[in-house]
Order: sequence, then C-alpha cells, then structure tokens
Amino acid sequence: MLAIPPRSELRARPLESERLSLAPLTAADSAELWEVVDGSRAWLQPWLPWVPFQKSAESSLRFAEASAADWDHGRAMRFTIRSRPDGQLLGVVGLEACVEMHRSCDLGYWLRRDGARRGYMTEAAKRCVDFGFRTVGVHRMRVAAATSNHPSLRVIGRMGFHFEGIARHAEWCDGRWLDHAIFSMLDHEWRGV
Repeated sequence: MLAIPPRSELRARPLESERLSLAPLTAADSAELWEVVDGSRAWLQPWLPWVPFQKSAESSLRFAEASAADWDHGRAMRFTIRSRPDGQLLGVVGLEACVEMHRSCDLGYWLRRDGARRGYMTEAAKRCVDFGFRTVGVHRMRVAAATSNHPSLRVIGRMGFHFEGIARHAEWCDGRWLDHAIFSMLDHEWRGV
C-alpha cells in the first residue's frame, strides 16, 4: 500500500536537499511555471511531448490544477524544484503513474535551461526517489529517457538505476519518434541520499 502524505503537509514542510526545496505543485505556482517553460521552450521541446501544448499561462494553470488532483487521487506526486535560499523555480520532479496495487511509479523530471549542468536535477531526483521509497512505500520505480538525451541518461546513471532495455519508438516528440532507454530500481536497491 502506498502512503501518500497530504499535499498540505509537504507545502508546510517541503522536502529539502543541500541546495534545493521540493514542494507539491499547486495553482499558486502556475504563473511562474509558465514563465519557466516558455523561457526554456527550445531546450525542453526536443524531449518532452507536452511542451507544444503549453501555449499560455492558462495551460500552466490547468496543468497545476491537474497535478493537485492527481496527488489527491494517488495518481502522481509532482514537486516544484526551487533553489535555496532564493526560491527560484528551476523545474519539476515527480512520481508519475502511481499504481497502488503494485506499489510502483515512474520518475519524471525536467529542468529550465539556465539551471542545467549544475547538478540540480540529480540532487532533486535523488531526493524525490528517496521520498518515494522511504516515505510513500514504493517497491518498484521506473524511469525512461530518450536514447539520445544524454543529460537525462547521466542523471539516471548517477542514481544507480538498472538498465532494462530499449522501447523502440516509444514517444512521438518534436516531429520524430524517440526510442527510450528503460531503467528501474527496487526499494531494497536504493542507497539513499
């Protein structure tokens, strides 16, 4: 059984790492979320099929509201990634496709262009994975990245996920098919943060 804490609990006491703070994504984040996505569109669009559908601040608001509903219904837990102590929004990390029966979920993440190559994504992803295994009670976590998305593959490698195989033409994105490298980790394999 997955033990998903209420959003309000984690909004009051966000998950923290050395340089970052992770709090559940809410409608209050939507305007800033829009600015970050729109400002990093060229950086994100080759890897994320949802980017072209983020066409306005309203679309970011709908995503934030859907994220809150997903959390409340146990489908996904998405966090804003903010730098400490200034609170700048850097991106989103989360546990997606949560399945209560199997105690499983997928790790998903993205980072703004000017936050790349600083170790932020690895730091945020590790904190999120730790939350999933130690707090939520996830047994199996899966993560996928396009075989040509080398920065994302490096993040996955740093966390110690196990390679499972290639999903050919797994996603239509930015006018082309992307093959995905699939990785997983079981709760007893997690080394912690």
